[in-house]
Amino acid sequence: MLWAGRSAIEIATAVRHGDVTPVTVVEEHLDVIAARDPRVGAFRLVRERVLEEARALERRPDLERLPLAGVPVAVKDNLAVAGESTRLGSAATSPDPAAEDHETVARLRAAGALVVGLTNLPELGLVAFGDSAYGTVRNPWKPDRTAGGSSSGSAAAVAAGMVPIALGNDGMGSLRIPAACCGVLGFKPGPGVVPRPEDDWGGLTENGPMARTVPDLALALSVLAGDPTLAEAWRGGRRVEAQPPPLRSVWAGDDEVWEPAPPQDGPEPFDLRVAYAPQPLPFGLTVDREFQAAVRAAAETLRVAGHTVVEHGRRLPAWLGPSTIAVWLGRAAISARGLDRRRLERRTRGLARAGRVLGRLGLDGVRGRDRWSAYGADQWFGDADVLLMPSLAAPPPPADRWGERGFLRNAVANVRYSPAAGPWNMSGWPAMSVPVATHSTGLPIGVQLVAPPGGEPLLLGLAAQLQAANPPLSPPGLSS
Repeated sequence: MLWAGRSAIEIATAVRHGDVTPVTVVEEHLDVIAARDPRVGAFRLVRERVLEEARALERRPDLERLPLAGVPVAVKDNLAVAGESTRLGSAATSPDPAAEDHETVARLRAAGALVVGLTNLPELGLVAFGDSAYGTVRNPWKPDRTAGGSSSGSAAAVAAGMVPIALGNDGMGSLRIPAACCGVLGFKPGPGVVPRPEDDWGGLTENGPMARTVPDLALALSVLAGDPTLAEAWRGGRRVEAQPPPLRSVWAGDDEVWEPAPPQDGPEPFDLRVAYAPQPLPFGLTVDREFQAAVRAAAETLRVAGHTVVEHGRRLPAWLGPSTIAVWLGRAAISARGLDRRRLERRTRGLARAGRVLGRLGLDGVRGRDRWSAYGADQWFGDADVLLMPSLAAPPPPADRWGERGFLRNAVANVRYSPAAGPWNMSGWPAMSVPVATHSTGLPIGVQLVAPPGGEPLLLGLAAQLQAANPPLSPPGLSS
């Protein structure tokens, strides 16, 4: 297993230079998936035809110019992959194969990536758990705990070393929550950066990458965004023009060869005003003490790196929580519309029913969302460049069959452990989760970085500094 467990940048560099073939890379990753996924349950489908696609990639005349040449990637099973069904974690969806790739998948393939499989998610991506009709995604760190959701399988596949990069999406924390649960990086860009999923939850949802290393994350984001200036943004928190310009077929540049600089050297110093909020939740919601300590430790890391660090003592407004929950339930009702109720899970039926009731009462949360996105988030954020806060409020719940439970148990469990992500979908601001510590339970701890619109480079730069101080770890028994 020479290549499984390597970074995407290492793999792509080796493939471009002819040191390894895409077929060899894919075969090794398929072997790892076969060995590890029975324990984790990350994949709904492992694609046999990927070996044929790897052979075709070897014949591409532009192979030595592709930024993700031969890199195995996993795709969340709510994004279309040509020739495969898109089930959204549900038995009620169509089994018919997709006619074409979603634009994000097409961009990954154009850059040389190879889609090894489709990853599991809870039904219709509605909750922060990983169970569905296709199985339960388990946390690679502790299999009795959930991998989070809804990009459950994507996070678990990266954490378990089955792929270096995965594609997911985030409508109420669905990249950041499982990233924090599984100890990987998850990035939700702001609107207009990456093409959205077909059902974007009324503008709440953004597609984004997951990875173990910040350089890999930045490279994947740059490909998904069609913006090569993001590939090196992790070095100094700013966009960097690629020299020479990158390949036209990937980024609409010139036909010259561009190769990412090796990531061995660390991020460059730069100075931001960073506000940290160990307990930003409204009164009545608590944050685990170890999670609060991790936020303070991360703030100190950034202070030592040269940033101006101040404490943000205000809590999120009390009205924002109910508005966020109402919007979430409203989207559940819309997502379930038109599907056979007899084939939907009890959980989905309950969430959708609650959303319909709130809608009939005029309590859909739209006013709160408009208030928060128009000026509330900006006022609460203050004069900081970036906010540092917990990704989760409590360790991940058990990896149970939550879909067989009703509305109340699912809603309460979601709100108690993962209430810190949704506000930044309501505002549309970029945010990400970065693993920085290990909890006394043995599970990873992630912190959340949030920036105003256009702040994606700032997040990448700070994440690189945090990762330099806290190198990525592998779950017990799953290191390559």
